[in-house]
Amino acid sequence: MPRLTVTQVADGVHLASTGLVNWILAEEDGQVTLVDAGYPGDACRVRESLAHIGRSLDDVAAVLVTHAHVDHIGGIGWSGLTAPVFTGADEVPHAKREFLQQATEKDVLLRAWNPRVLLWSLRILAVGATRDVAVSEVTSLVPGTPLDLPGRPVAVPTPGHTSGHTAYHFPGAGAVATGDALVTGHPVTGVRRPHLLPGFFSHAPDRVGQGLDALTALDADAVLPGHGPLWRGPIREAVETARG
Repeated sequence: MPRLTVTQVADGVHLASTGLVNWILAEEDGQVTLVDAGYPGDACRVRESLAHIGRSLDDVAAVLVTHAHVDHIGGIGWSGLTAPVFTGADEVPHAKREFLQQATEKDVLLRAWNPRVLLWSLRILAVGATRDVAVSEVTSLVPGTPLDLPGRPVAVPTPGHTSGHTAYHFPGAGAVATGDALVTGHPVTGVRRPHLLPGFFSHAPDRVGQGLDALTALDADAVLPGHGPLWRGPIREAVETARG
């Protein structure tokens, strides 16, 4: 079972990680905004991360989804979360599984010659990568306006990885949850710096630049990625590094 770590990023903002995937907890006045929720098999670790900051599932005011891949929404239904779920308008039907923009088994098998891909695929199977994770009730967000939620996050459309991918800016903490629009590590890459995921993970590749431009415009010096460790430094520098 992957080991959970919970890192305090700023006052009230925490990055939880299993080494396979991350999620974010923003706490304020006894309530929590949860950004993403890991794989189905991470349900117990979602609860553990909340307990780490002295909270429980009942304290979650809302779940914000960066994108609807199994490793980011799997823990919503499987953990027993009952808080309302929100994501970008174009991602809502994806979360409901009206369509699927996710690497297929064929995509993975074609790359299984790579030991990193093979090991990663075995690890994700163990945490429920093939389970049903459709979210039946999910509401679209209005981007650019602080949400009345702990941390006052602002939804930032960052298409590329998926059509409706959304990052979340926490202006008071100077932090941004980048989801998979920008990562700092991943088992299939072995890279430990800001970078983009391999192309077979991207489902709107012609819009990746648009998503990176949106991140560059933010005032943030802490990157909270969907995969990889916390990265400190101006977001524009992280984007420049990822663009190479």
